[in-house]
Amino acid sequence: MHRLRSVVCRGTLNCESRNSNASAARFLHNSRAWRWLPHPPAPAAMAAPCHFRLFFCRTLILQTVPNVVRIEKLSDSDSGIVNLKLERAEAKNAISKEMLRGLQNAIVEIDNDSSAKVVLVSSSIPRVFCAGADLKERRLMNTSEVEHFVNSLRSTFSSLEALSVPTIAVIEGAALGGGLEMALSCDLRICGEDAAFSMPETGLAIIPGAGGTQRLPRIVGRSLAKELIYTARRFGGREALSMGLVNYCVPTGEAYTKALQIARDINEKGPLAIKMAKKAIDEGMVQVELSSAMSIEEECYAQLLHSQDRLEGLAAFAEKRKPKYAGK
Repeated sequence: MHRLRSVVCRGTLNCESRNSNASAARFLHNSRAWRWLPHPPAPAAMAAPCHFRLFFCRTLILQTVPNVVRIEKLSDSDSGIVNLKLERAEAKNAISKEMLRGLQNAIVEIDNDSSAKVVLVSSSIPRVFCAGADLKERRLMNTSEVEHFVNSLRSTFSSLEALSVPTIAVIEGAALGGGLEMALSCDLRICGEDAAFSMPETGLAIIPGAGGTQRLPRIVGRSLAKELIYTARRFGGREALSMGLVNYCVPTGEAYTKALQIARDINEKGPLAIKMAKKAIDEGMVQVELSSAMSIEEECYAQLLHSQDRLEGLAAFAEKRKPKYAGK
């Protein structure tokens, strides 16, 4: 996404200084590549000194995230909440190579942002979260390209899952195939009643390849996951809630409001504690022995003992006030 900033300066400009800049290059973007163009020559009317004119200087800022994926940072009391938005309307947010690159860049940007405390993964497109892989683009790929794409998608969702801060999938409408796998990579899932879920891959003679065969049974149980994957059947928001796939199912159109409410609750807590809680749960759950998982919890707790936030929490409790956590 590109942002154009105009700076207005007042001052004296003469033609000599203007001519000396005539060879200065301008950045232009043609949606495909950058190119340099010479500055147009100054008109004859500018031959004499020009006093007290307005001079416009445009600075073009190129962000790393393509237009199909946008990062929005909330402000004021919601500072710390980041919205990762899918915006590929013409394909119902189907995951193309471009969208995959956008997701990868967005995850890296969030991971490097020390101010990020909670991430909402949502869609700007009405009545759809993500329709899965872009099958029109997939048909044009050879076997090795498909393998590389699926491996990259699996790795990207693992990176989303591995973010140190909580992630919440906001699901209105369809979350199919890779779209559902993306939601499964998040810590929490909130959906509207009109949400539609499915793992349709077996109907295409393949299997869910971006983590679906592993994350779905860990969330809803092995037997139910097998049924959903074997049959590729669709199910709605209420059923998703009953099977434990989503944390909340709310009236259609209210999923973002509910997710934001939860994000605000999380945002008020000690950020270091939230990160350590996520680490303890995620790393502990993959341990076979409970004793090994308990050791992970012990290590995570120990990292908080000498934090400023822990002392602030105790002080705020004693003084009956709201704590002000600094993440230190």
